[in-house]
Amino acid sequence: MVNDPVGDFIVRLANASAVNKDTVSVPFSNFKLAIAEKLKEAGYIAGIEKKGKKVKKTIDVTLKYSESGEAAIQGVKRVSKPGRRLYRSVKEVHPVKYGHGALILTTPKGIMTDAEARKNKIGGEALFQIW
Repeated sequence: MVNDPVGDFIVRLANASAVNKDTVSVPFSNFKLAIAEKLKEAGYIAGIEKKGKKVKKTIDVTLKYSESGEAAIQGVKRVSKPGRRLYRSVKEVHPVKYGHGALILTTPKGIMTDAEARKNKIGGEALFQIW
């Protein structure tokens, strides 16, 4: 049993991209699907596909690589954990890796990157950083 589904999801993506896998299969949840769609918009993954029925649903994530074979996901860092939730106001949302990364937040308006949160002037729970 996984106690931190978001942490498990991002670590699976980082580990698979480190060993140049094409796809990653993770157990389905609407929250992970929303995060995957935001990562696709941000350019860190190539595609998302839902598979299965009822209890055996999964999300197949296609990883993205550059022309030279370098992975789009170089690293991830979990910010807010189940034992310690960290919330950030719009003033505390800063660019990750001088703008070369993204902070994924969950806000009252849905899942957003740090740039979208600053643009919409909204804060929320900082889930993780990705670069």
